[in-house]
Amino acid sequence: MNISSIGSSAAYLSAGTQPVESRQTNDQQKALIQAVKAVNAAELFGQENETTYIIDRATKIAVVRVVNKETGEVVQQIPTEQLLKMAEESNES
Repeated sequence: MNISSIGSSAAYLSAGTQPVESRQTNDQQKALIQAVKAVNAAELFGQENETTYIIDRATKIAVVRVVNKETGEVVQQIPTEQLLKMAEESNES
């Protein structure tokens, strides 16, 4: 997963057109990206693993994963797939 930061010119161009709520969300996402980079740099989950994050499309919940760098295998995920499925089902009803 590429978590490179957005260039300053892109932020400048979009700053006037985004609603305030969207800009706050972007600030939160940037803070999360920086936190993920810090955890990966500290190798808290070992040299062979890295953390990634995604937003689950169905539930809009942030998902953090510990992934093996070489194999791409998900070692751990929070929240689990089962919890995401339960959240999705509760949103449907």
